[in-house]
Amino acid sequence: MNILDTAHAVAHDYPGGCESLAPRIGMSPAVLRSKVNPNTDTHKLTLQDAVRITDTTNDERIIEAWATARDLVLVKLPAASDEPDNEEILQKFLNLTMQYGELAKRHQEATEDGEVDDQEMADLERIGAAIHRSVEEINALTKRIYKRVPAARPAVKAA
Repeated sequence: MNILDTAHAVAHDYPGGCESLAPRIGMSPAVLRSKVNPNTDTHKLTLQDAVRITDTTNDERIIEAWATARDLVLVKLPAASDEPDNEEILQKFLNLTMQYGELAKRHQEATEDGEVDDQEMADLERIGAAIHRSVEEINALTKRIYKRVPAARPAVKAA
């Protein structure tokens, strides 16, 4: 799905649709409907609009569509309020190992006939993206648990 179609879906999927979302992001429902309508040229969705929609709806589909269009992968990191421990990291390593196995199995199945179709490629990309997310989650948790924070330097008093 392209970015404008995604923005349209996000705005209309919000509880109450554009009527409810528009005042929360500082515009009228008619203007929002026009901005997210991929077939309308009178109003354009700005980057600021997309950010406000994403923040208000707590729906990452717009930025995910943009990332996909740019051949990028987004990784939602674990919430900072969580109290992670080493057990959580170890569980993520076990899951990562299973994901590698799933990727290897699917790769073998997809390539055994000498070519990869669209569905097979989509499966490989989906599993690969999950692996990327797992690695970034492990790194984020490791940093949160084990990275030392430098001690604050004492303030120097003026003479």
